[in-house]
Amino acid sequence: MPLCSGKIFLGPAMLACLALETHDAAQPARVIEHVRVYAEPGRFGGWPANHGIWSWGNEILVGFSAAYFMKRPPDRHQMDPERPEEPRLARSLDGGHTWTIEAPPSLLPPEQGGKEPTDLTEPMDFTHPDFAMTLRLTNIHKGPSRLYYTLDRGKSWRGPFRFPLFGQQGIAARTDYIVEGKRRALVFVTASKSNGREGRPMCVRTRNGGLSWEFVSWITPEPEDFAIMPSTVRLAGRRLLTAVRYRHGRADWIDAFLSTDNGRSWGFLSRPAPFTGGFSGNPPSLVRLRDGRIVLTYGYRGKPYGIRARISEDEGKTWSEEIVLRDDGAAWDLGYTRSVERPDGKIVTVYYFAEHADKERVIMATIWDPGAPRRRKRE
Repeated sequence: MPLCSGKIFLGPAMLACLALETHDAAQPARVIEHVRVYAEPGRFGGWPANHGIWSWGNEILVGFSAAYFMKRPPDRHQMDPERPEEPRLARSLDGGHTWTIEAPPSLLPPEQGGKEPTDLTEPMDFTHPDFAMTLRLTNIHKGPSRLYYTLDRGKSWRGPFRFPLFGQQGIAARTDYIVEGKRRALVFVTASKSNGREGRPMCVRTRNGGLSWEFVSWITPEPEDFAIMPSTVRLAGRRLLTAVRYRHGRADWIDAFLSTDNGRSWGFLSRPAPFTGGFSGNPPSLVRLRDGRIVLTYGYRGKPYGIRARISEDEGKTWSEEIVLRDDGAAWDLGYTRSVERPDGKIVTVYYFAEHADKERVIMATIWDPGAPRRRKRE
């Protein structure tokens, strides 16, 4: 039998072991600090997973939306749907302890006064040390997405550039890509289903720095409701692991899929999060740690509302019990995590959060220690 089971709550004096049978007890995960990243009166800070996160050592950059707060029925986002969600960036130079907010005009979409998309004519260098790329949807159901990139760690951005539809009615791209070389990258996006509604995840590739793109594969069969917002890491060699947000009826969960041929085909691997709380669920964020473990974070939209994590030590086949990074959310409207590993092995998880049910949403970061890997007992 397992040495312990159930949820693992990580508040002060609320740590429990993660040990499983055939393993010695390991140093448990623990929360170090919750940090407020962005809070502005009259504004709704939201959805980092729609924008992306990048890091260069202890310098971390994350995108999010600055929408306008408006009190609405409790089952709706507390934001004004008639006013724009303006793009913002938050930057930390000290591993997530302090943050500054930036609003680069080059990220403004055309409908907010930015430039119209054009075709990319100069190939991107994915291996440039200060490179980052972000892909932004225009509609979750139909229409194209746009691409922006930077060569100075997000201080300035080039774009927007057109991103193909790949023969689909819509491409709802968020930022999920894996660099394969100077001109080669894999990108993972959500396409519309055959009925024109979101969504089904797919893998695409460029071999020439983004001048052209090709369809590689569907990650999942077409779902009845939706399978969206993949988050992907590379394992050894040609193996890729992606996590996908699912909804079917009133059920929502996260599934993991494995490719052993560099994205050409995929198979179901595991269900790391069987339930993500309701309200259509929450997207995954995967990080492969330097010690080889995989960390999954996500928002939990059921009571107690909060942010949770799971850890895999066998490349996504099995997962730890839920690690509750926090469970003090005032409402379901939170999550959309993005996470990075710091040079010291600590994890910085950024998300939007409901400190009060009927007030502005804020962007928060949780700095936490994933603990030590379990040590296998000698046979």
